[in-house]
Amino acid sequence: MPKSSKKKKDKAADFSKAKLKLGKGKQTPSNVVDTSFKARSIALPTQSIATDKDSDAPTTKRRLTFDALIAHLKHYNASTRRDAILGLRELLEAHPELINPHLTALVKNCVRIIGDEDASVRKALLAFFAWLFRQVPRDDIIPHSPVLLLFTTSAQTHIFPEIRIDAVRFLDIFLEYIPDVVTEGWTLSGSGSHGRRVLEGYLGILNAGTTFGEGGDTGPVQATSTASVVLSAASKLVVLRSLATFLNYAVSITGRNNDSAVDAPLAALITPTWYFSSSFASTSALHAFDALLQPIRSQSTSGTRADDVRTWHPEHSVETEEDFVGKFDLAQPSSTAWMAQDLDSVHAAVIALSADGQSSVDGLDPQVTAAAHIARTLHPTLVSTFLDCAPTVFSPSSSPPETELQMVLVVCRICRSLYGRILQDTAESGRTHGTAEADLQTMLSYLSPYFPFVINGQSAARRDIKIEQAFQDLNLIFCELSSFLVLASQIDNKRPPMQRSKTRSTRAGRSLSSMEDSPAISARQIERVSQYIMQLLRGEVPTAGVQSIPRPITPQAYTSLLPTIWSLINGRHSDAGESSEQLFSAVVEHAMKASSTSAVKRHTIDFLGRLTLLDLEPEYLGLFRCGQNQDKDAKLREWIMQLPKTMWELGGNHLSTTETIVRLLLRLSQRRSRLLDPATRSSLKSRLVPYFSIVHPARGKVRGPYAKLSVGSPLRRLVLDLVATIQGHASSKADAGDDGLVAAVFEAVSETPEESYMAGVIGRPRGI
Repeated sequence: MPKSSKKKKDKAADFSKAKLKLGKGKQTPSNVVDTSFKARSIALPTQSIATDKDSDAPTTKRRLTFDALIAHLKHYNASTRRDAILGLRELLEAHPELINPHLTALVKNCVRIIGDEDASVRKALLAFFAWLFRQVPRDDIIPHSPVLLLFTTSAQTHIFPEIRIDAVRFLDIFLEYIPDVVTEGWTLSGSGSHGRRVLEGYLGILNAGTTFGEGGDTGPVQATSTASVVLSAASKLVVLRSLATFLNYAVSITGRNNDSAVDAPLAALITPTWYFSSSFASTSALHAFDALLQPIRSQSTSGTRADDVRTWHPEHSVETEEDFVGKFDLAQPSSTAWMAQDLDSVHAAVIALSADGQSSVDGLDPQVTAAAHIARTLHPTLVSTFLDCAPTVFSPSSSPPETELQMVLVVCRICRSLYGRILQDTAESGRTHGTAEADLQTMLSYLSPYFPFVINGQSAARRDIKIEQAFQDLNLIFCELSSFLVLASQIDNKRPPMQRSKTRSTRAGRSLSSMEDSPAISARQIERVSQYIMQLLRGEVPTAGVQSIPRPITPQAYTSLLPTIWSLINGRHSDAGESSEQLFSAVVEHAMKASSTSAVKRHTIDFLGRLTLLDLEPEYLGLFRCGQNQDKDAKLREWIMQLPKTMWELGGNHLSTTETIVRLLLRLSQRRSRLLDPATRSSLKSRLVPYFSIVHPARGKVRGPYAKLSVGSPLRRLVLDLVATIQGHASSKADAGDDGLVAAVFEAVSETPEESYMAGVIGRPRGI
């Protein structure tokens, strides 16, 4: 029964007609065939069916050409972009001839992924740029610097903190190769220059930035970044270290060789002299004094005597454009009205008029203004960073953590760059920077309890060169920061009495004429600094109760200590007078013990040589003078007497050092220094004889190191000028005795162009 009803229903369904409903379309039959289709286009820009491939083009191991790798840099997959960067390095390492022709395309496509959101891509690009910049000349990188810095500064303000930190790492690479471009225009407010944007990016990451010009030196500090992200210690170290490098290049301190255009070997021979500026009446007088001992080989790069070189012509003509008149800074109109009672002396009036004319023409240095503003802006950040890291770094029971130690070192380097430039301006121009001095005193008050910085904990037992170098750098920077305040205080000696009283009143009654009146630089602190310098000169390394092997001081450490040494031996501090004399003795003893071929020997001669010439300068205003202390004079005479031995040991090597010694002895003799008394001059003449000729027990007479100098070189005639000057200043029987110097000289110059020159200068003696 059920079976028959089902058949009836199926049979009825085959012949039933579907009812149409309103609004419904016609239904398709169940047996209809779907003939619709879809099509998509395929892009084949680099395949053989669209273009002809160059089978000779260099490829990677994965058979990817340069164009294919550039296309992969835009791929949506991060792994593909990273592999493209690695492939570019592989291809360019194997075919370095491709770098220069494709540099523009390479930089144009790589800069777009500086702010890539994938960390592995940014890491690969950092390594690639570090390698690429070593292969490309600096002049070829500079044209691409605008686009490089544009994308990098944009990444500095990215929403993700890790991209901002990696942008700082890119800046480290650029600062290594094109620092002048990165720091260009950093002082120009609202200019949109590279240096300006980079600096604002640093301050924004640290949440310590302000827009220059808002509030001046006393305005409130407002953060330029709206992000409230707290950086980790490692990330903060990356930012502060890069900022320290940026400021080191941007804030140029005279005598500190941070110019990338100066060759490293030549820069190592330059001894800084800017710290003498507070003891001279004018900048021109300091430059003239600095040029006294400069060898000919360094004059073209130092810039102090290049403008003084003139060519003499027997007849004046318009074509020659001779101008021997020179520039006179004092011949300028002055806006200051002087009363008769204000002019205590003609000398004081000349100094005041010079300062007034200079300030009216040049004004305040914009670099100093910008440095002062940055120092005030960063001061809370630097102080808080140091206070956070100091307890763990200087803990007596544990080794210093690497990150915190480097953080403290970077903070001190930033302080040295900023406050050094600001207070150097005080020493040179006489302008006061009270806010900067107060901030530096605050920083030194936090550093002082830990000085000298010594290694404690387990690191003291096992020697770690990296930690030792970091602690030595901290000690050197502390000494240098202390000297900045001392040198700034000594500027008061350059002012006329009327201006000295005004300066003292503007500094809250703080007397700058003596060290013990300064609240930050106490006599105890001066003594500790002196003791540390003497230990360093003797080769001793301060450690926490552990004996260390003596090691010679490096040239970098010696030159960084020179401002501190000068500020201490030139200061008017009665409580530290004994330590000052001990420090001076240690400096002279170190100069005499230093080997003639050591790297620091040249710097010792430059420094002590200028000390002996200071009191012979008419515009010198400092307190240190020869002839006031018999013990100091005796030590200086002993040092002068061993200079001929140094010349003999140098021979034909280190000619710049030999020339410096010759110029020093020549200046002392020409200016009749009180150090060259008759006995000293006579002994000096006899010690110069072996430089020209010696008597060997077996070989007889042998020519000395003078014969190793190039015939016809200016140095040979300069040595002859020294002999002629010393010989012509004979003033007593002991001084004019026959010591054989003249005979030795004529034997050395026999049959050379210098023979006629020497005969014309002093005349040929009888029998020669």
